[in-house]
Amino acid sequence: MTRDELCKSIYEVAHLQGIFKLRSGQISNEYFDKYLFESNPIILSGIAKHLAKLIPEGTEILPGLEMGGIPIATALSMETGIPVVFVRKKAKEHGTCKLAEGLNFINKRVCIIEDVVTTGGQILLSAEDLRDGKAKLRNVICVIERNIEGRKKLEEVGLS
Repeated sequence: MTRDELCKSIYEVAHLQGIFKLRSGQISNEYFDKYLFESNPIILSGIAKHLAKLIPEGTEILPGLEMGGIPIATALSMETGIPVVFVRKKAKEHGTCKLAEGLNFINKRVCIIEDVVTTGGQILLSAEDLRDGKAKLRNVICVIERNIEGRKKLEEVGLS
């Protein structure tokens, strides 16, 4: 599947029109329902093949952000052989009380994987948590960038 075919497939499957409140609180007349493209194995495989080319050399772990980044990070892990960790919005309060499930990411070069970025809000929060946990973090990859402002906010904290 070419990049253009993949983009068209994502748009056809996941683009909705109406009135939607986004995570950021913004109101939009269009919405990309990530679960509609993430649950489609052909589209998810195409996403992994294309995003794999964007993973920076030397990346040791792919943190997928709860919840939409997890299937993408898993598919990328299967495509590249790079291990994945599953990052919670907040550390669980029972059992191991972990923020991220999977391999230890201390002193590892990580590249955050997310589905849709509008303001970058959850990425900023999770990036801070990962950095507090001693991850070496400089990069983020997403499937859909809804707004350039999200990218600018990430760049302000040293993420590309």
